[in-house]
Amino acid sequence: MAKKVSTKKAEAAEVEAPVVLRPDVDQAVEKRLVALYTLQSVDSEIDKIKIIRGELPQAVQDLEDEIAGLHTRIENLTSEIKETEAANKARVSEVAEHEEQIKKYQKQQDNVRNNREFESLNKEIEFQNLEIQLCERKSKEGKAKISELKQHIDAAKVLLENRQKDLDAKREELTSIIAETEKDEKRLLAKSKEQEQYFTGSDERYLSGYKRIRGAARNGLAVVQIDRDSCGGCFSNIPPQRQMEIKMHKKVIVCENCGRILVDDDIAAKAKAQLEK
Repeated sequence: MAKKVSTKKAEAAEVEAPVVLRPDVDQAVEKRLVALYTLQSVDSEIDKIKIIRGELPQAVQDLEDEIAGLHTRIENLTSEIKETEAANKARVSEVAEHEEQIKKYQKQQDNVRNNREFESLNKEIEFQNLEIQLCERKSKEGKAKISELKQHIDAAKVLLENRQKDLDAKREELTSIIAETEKDEKRLLAKSKEQEQYFTGSDERYLSGYKRIRGAARNGLAVVQIDRDSCGGCFSNIPPQRQMEIKMHKKVIVCENCGRILVDDDIAAKAKAQLEK
């Protein structure tokens, strides 16, 4: 029985024991490091959601741009057909005018007084005939052009229909993924903003530095743990003395190779506890 009482007293003492602050640690720096690593953890979770979506948003955007381009192409081709048809219609009127001129000159030939006048009128008639031939040739070219433009429109419409089907499928897939991850993403984005609120006044420079490092890092990691005596970002070796400085939490220390902010397991554990609250 005495043994059981002793055990209970020990458990009570353990629960009621005050938290002992390490005298060798700068509490302000430690809180800053915890906040930075917590922010990194949240942003990394957001990155994972974006990876799940993969390249779908960009694929959707590319298809939307291509479809918009096809609509513009069809509109331009249709406009060009109308212009060509209008030009052909104008040539029909030109031919009619040239034919009237020929009739006029032929009638005048019946009343010429000499060969010179006859030859002059004959040249005018030849010129009008050449103009008619030119109009007919241009009309023929215009009709061929219209036929070719219509073929281009038909091909563009087929491509547009296929691209629209691809876009609908991609949008449906993206919508499904967003629906699955939207709740988590909103929660994480809110958490990220909440963590950023910690960095006020002179601490804003740490947030700016974090964002700058994160933006330059290919994997989005600005704050990393030491893993097997190495930087968790670039895997370069961290000297023992440097590791001791990191564990002391007296200042924000960055990797000499990649520039990422380095933290130890203690900071990572505190950040994890912060996220679980």
